[in-house]
Amino acid sequence: MQVFVTGAAGFIGFHLIRRLLEEGGRVFGIDNLNPYYDPRLKTDRLSILEKTPGFAFQRTDLVNRQGMEAIFREHEFDAVVHLAAQAGVRYSLENPYVYVDSNLTGFMNVLEGCRAVSVPHLVFASSSSVYGANTKMPFSVHHNVDHPVSLYAATKKANELMAHTYASLYGLPCTGLRFFTVYGPWGRPDMALFKFTKAILEDSAIDIYNHGNMERDFTYVDDIVEALVRVMRIKPKPDSSWDGGSPDPGTSYAPYRIYNIGGSRPVRLMDFIGVLEKALGKEALKNMLPLQKGDVVATCADAQDLEDAVGFRPRITVEEGIGHFVRWYREYYRV
Repeated sequence: MQVFVTGAAGFIGFHLIRRLLEEGGRVFGIDNLNPYYDPRLKTDRLSILEKTPGFAFQRTDLVNRQGMEAIFREHEFDAVVHLAAQAGVRYSLENPYVYVDSNLTGFMNVLEGCRAVSVPHLVFASSSSVYGANTKMPFSVHHNVDHPVSLYAATKKANELMAHTYASLYGLPCTGLRFFTVYGPWGRPDMALFKFTKAILEDSAIDIYNHGNMERDFTYVDDIVEALVRVMRIKPKPDSSWDGGSPDPGTSYAPYRIYNIGGSRPVRLMDFIGVLEKALGKEALKNMLPLQKGDVVATCADAQDLEDAVGFRPRITVEEGIGHFVRWYREYYRV
């Protein structure tokens, strides 16, 4: 397959591309290499990918409309996997316009490119954050998600609506994937596991929000990649049983589907920290804080639709996943 991956130097993009290249695929990747976090991580990821045959890279920004049009015009893709976005819930409180540019205008350029050349399948990243104020768990793609609690979540919900519109108007097969708290080697420094590990090793206190009364459906990056690879090879088809009188948010009369990618095994934040402390052989200094604006207390994925569609659901435990991360972190940073 010839696959176009946006966010090629990002955390999930890097792991996905490495997997596709290992399987003999060809990948064209883009990234703007912005300084949202340490650019060294991005360039180091890229340097690994560029050593593998079948990978081509172009530095460009999603909001560059002419540049994106040229990419779709000059290349032929079997699938597009859109992973580039401005991430981070808390950062969106301080820099809202960045999210509008990258997550809305940027995604518009991806959709238009796919439409213009009739891309066979667009797979795009959404987020568990779209569940917002929902409290009924496990979170299901068949639940309405109309009450986001952060601008980041709102842009991800908007992406789902935009993709559905293009599936409906133009027959563009679109599959959205709601990722649940992804972690693992080469992760982003703004993620909890990365920040906790760095702080513990430096004898600094870690900030624990809602006084530790949080639960997350942590999902190891290899499980995310496995689901991505399987999903991108199965184009969604219209659901003939879809009823506009009782609309199901998880399916559609158009070639559109949405899936959760999570292990359905939420872990208490304090237990997660305990596993990390054991892996590091060191206890954390803890700074207990109230719930942060934009945060949700708990997440848990109903991944049955994903399993029914592709025969897979995430299965790597936090003990195994944190162990992999700690070994990578110590080797990468030599600590």
